[in-house]
Amino acid sequence: MIPRRATKIVATLGPASSDPALLEQMLRAGVNVVRLNFSHGKAQDHIDLARLVREVSLRVGREVAIMADLQGPKIRVGKFALGKVMLEVGQKFVLDAARTELGDIAAVGLDYKSLPREVKAGDVLLLNDGLIVITVEAVTGDKVHTTVNLGGELSNNKGINKRGGGLSAAALTAKDMDDIRTAMSFQADYVAVSFPKNATDMEMARQLCNVAAGEHGHKPGLIAKIERAEAIPKLQEILMASDGIMVARGDLAVEVGNAAVPALQKRMIKMAREFDKVVITATQMMESMISNPVPTRAEVSDVANAVLDGTDAVMLSAETAAGKFPLETVIEMAKICHAAEDNEEFKLEADFTGKIFNRIDQSIAMGALFTAHHLGAKAIVALTDSGSTALWMSRHLIHVPIYALTSKVATQRRMTLYRNVRPLFMDTSADRDTALAEVENNLKTRGLVQAGDVYAITCGEPMGAPGGTNMLKICRVS
Repeated sequence: MIPRRATKIVATLGPASSDPALLEQMLRAGVNVVRLNFSHGKAQDHIDLARLVREVSLRVGREVAIMADLQGPKIRVGKFALGKVMLEVGQKFVLDAARTELGDIAAVGLDYKSLPREVKAGDVLLLNDGLIVITVEAVTGDKVHTTVNLGGELSNNKGINKRGGGLSAAALTAKDMDDIRTAMSFQADYVAVSFPKNATDMEMARQLCNVAAGEHGHKPGLIAKIERAEAIPKLQEILMASDGIMVARGDLAVEVGNAAVPALQKRMIKMAREFDKVVITATQMMESMISNPVPTRAEVSDVANAVLDGTDAVMLSAETAAGKFPLETVIEMAKICHAAEDNEEFKLEADFTGKIFNRIDQSIAMGALFTAHHLGAKAIVALTDSGSTALWMSRHLIHVPIYALTSKVATQRRMTLYRNVRPLFMDTSADRDTALAEVENNLKTRGLVQAGDVYAITCGEPMGAPGGTNMLKICRVS
């Protein structure tokens, strides 16, 4: 049994973390969700990794969620004859949508053929995550003529962003649609959609996922990756069309500027919690640990601040996919989360001020939080079919651990992303009194409560009915 930690850890799998023994160590160290990055690898690679995750999870004795992260549109330069060029400040450089030969120091082709129609003189383009900055001087036919403002090494297939946003590439590509079918074949618990601009992008993704997963009777959660400038004004509608968001700080920073990202991150975390959605904070959280065994102090502060703001999860990308110290990175991140949570402040009563709960099940969830907090309860237990009760509880910061008991494995896996919720499997189809007795025995067996402890429990009658939470009971362990 791993130490209790409210904030969840998402780890990206790759060459550095695909060994079964190492993956087992990472799960035991605290990984709650594994991310499969569909920007790399073939379909069979992801299918094999998903199978490995399920096997290792079974061995560890704890379910983890699988998140399939779609690549999204490829707004990139083409390839170079020598693999790369060195661009100097002041030189002229052409982005040519019609070019078929390999690039050189003067020009390169484009994967994104629409670029010449979407930029004009004066626009600023950022290449390779903003490390290279060029200004558009003129557009003639398929050629975008630019001047280099900030030079550097430009290699094959590096990304292109437009400062302030405005590139119209569709969020879902033909490859994404194939990848959705692959992800649903192994019933990925979450699908992360790259570069959505509005609610319509997320609604289309949901429809594609539901159709692909229909034969399995499965419905994945959808995570919108906020990485376009256009998504910021549409944040609320994107949230309402999704199950959660990812603060994808890499591409977002390139489009809106580095300085704007911290405030946007805080705003997104707060808004997600207000609308009962989950939120993942991602990108370069422990970047130095790709090659170093310890994080920088700035990285420690970055992770801790996301935790203190109330993020559900913090995410590791290249650190665990390709870094030298994947296990050490997970261990360090877990330590930071623990320390931050020990020092977080919360005002539960303030969360409820001015709030109106029209649903019985939501009112019961809020009542359980309030009562458990004031009684000093050791645990809150939610018997849940869909996970909704646990989700509502997890939107409020409280130091009482929430244990969500469900008879559905898919629900158990999905809840692994919810802050301060530890999902457990238990057959809750029995009558109420039998189920309540089994809950207490389950908690005692796991060492979560002991004689004399008080805990709160929520459930519904009849048992097992979705959306039927209508009872709150306060118990003292015998």
